[in-house]
This record gives sequence, C-alpha cells and structure tokens, in this order.
Amino acid sequence: MGCKTTKSTLRELFLCEKRIGRALQHALRLPLNDCSHYVIISDCHRGEGTMNDNFLKNQNLYFAALEFYLKRGFFYLELGDGEELWENRSVRRIRNCHEEVYRLFSCFEREGRILRLYGNHDMELREELPEALILENLEGGRDICMIHGHQADFFNSVCWRMSRFLVRYLWKPLERFGVNDPTSAARNYRKTVRYEHCLENWVKKHDVYLVAGHSHRPRIPIDTDVESRYLNAGSCVHLGCITAIEVENMQMTLVKWRLATRQDMSIYVAREVMAGPTDIK
Repeated sequence: MGCKTTKSTLRELFLCEKRIGRALQHALRLPLNDCSHYVIISDCHRGEGTMNDNFLKNQNLYFAALEFYLKRGFFYLELGDGEELWENRSVRRIRNCHEEVYRLFSCFEREGRILRLYGNHDMELREELPEALILENLEGGRDICMIHGHQADFFNSVCWRMSRFLVRYLWKPLERFGVNDPTSAARNYRKTVRYEHCLENWVKKHDVYLVAGHSHRPRIPIDTDVESRYLNAGSCVHLGCITAIEVENMQMTLVKWRLATRQDMSIYVAREVMAGPTDIK
C-alpha cells in the first residue's frame, strides 16, 4: 500500500491490533454454513432530514434493497454509523424522520434476522449495540470477523469525542460550502490508505476474513488465496448508489443498488454485481 515501515508505523499497527483484538474478544457469534443468507451494509448515516442528512439522497434505493433482502430470507447485518450522531444529537428525531427504515427493521426483528453494530458516529449507542460480530464457519473454513473499522483509526476511536466536537461545530457548517472533513477516512485518501494498511496487516496475522466499513470504500477479494482477506461493505451515501456484501451458498458477493432506465424510459431500482462471488475458504 506504499506505507513505509517506520517506528511510528509499527506502533500504529500494534495499537490498531490491540483495539481490534479487544473488540473481537467479546464479539457476538452467529453460525455460517451452506444455508446462511447474510447481507452486510454499513455507514447509512441517517440524520434528521435536514440538508446535512446524507442518507436522504439514497433512501429509496435503501428501501428497495431491504425489501428485497427481507422477502428472500436474508439476515440483515449493519456495521455501524447507522445513525449520524456527530452532526445530530437526538436518536428519537432521527427515528421519527426515518420511520420507514425502522418499520423494516421491526420486520427483520420479528423473525430474529437483524443485528446492528455501533461505529464511531453512533458511539452513544454502545450500551445497546455490540461492537463486533463473528460469523463462525461450521463448514471447516475461515471465520468472518466484523467490526465497524474505526478501531483502526486512532482519531476516530480513542479521540472520538474530539472528532465529534470538530464535526459538529466546524465541519458540519463548512460542508454546506463543499469543504470536506479532513479527519474522515471516507474523505481523506492518505488516511484511507493508512486505515486499510492496518486492517490488511491484522488479517495477515490472524488468517481470517475481516469485514468493515468506516472508509466508505467497498472492496472484496476476487481470489482469497492470493489477495487480502480484508473486505469493506462501502456505504449508503455514495453518489447515486448504495453498496452491500451478500453472503450465501458459502460465497461473498459485492453488489450495488442504483437507479436504472428501461428501454421504455421507465426508471427502476437495479441490483448489480460489482465483484464476486468469492468462495469462503
């Protein structure tokens, strides 16, 4: 990834590994086998319906995707930053604004098919949501570990209160004028490279799959024998699409949902495969 091995880099990798290990130590566990159907989504950043609510532009794509997964028996996994609580203060107002989302969540809950983790932007929910999840491979292959990913980002994990303060009172007003938040891994390329380097280093040491979000940069290996086993679900705030990772038939597929046009000029929501399916080995 072009990262030089310096003392500071080694220290960063060491601390990153400790934070990820601490998160996974008390991870919830779910079974993974030939009958499993999981969909992994991250970084919805649901807000209060204002001009800063980045979820609004893709909410209809999200509704279509969740209806699809609900009807087909998928287990919904959300890897953190579901609620945007750095720019907003009230979970109740977010839930009131996005009633349809939580109605769909209730449908999944009635069938015991939903689990949500917390991330750095909804750290306030850490008393009610878990931090990590492991899909325990019952077919003899590697487990799939899942975290939001802020554990590999010092400023957004250890210093999250400071980060929240800067986002809430500095970068949120400036966002209206097109100024990007330099503390965000999703908007800072160099920060993203360091972040991914930390996660790839952890995967090499532990020889399991690791799925995260946080960087908003979707990725999935084509061949896990020669490539990194670090995956990223992307986000629901991309321009014109949302991304997800589907796990079924002991394979992983990276998909996106976007608006498409038929020959008769009618518009519909399309599911497109971006990469995969990749065998879980």
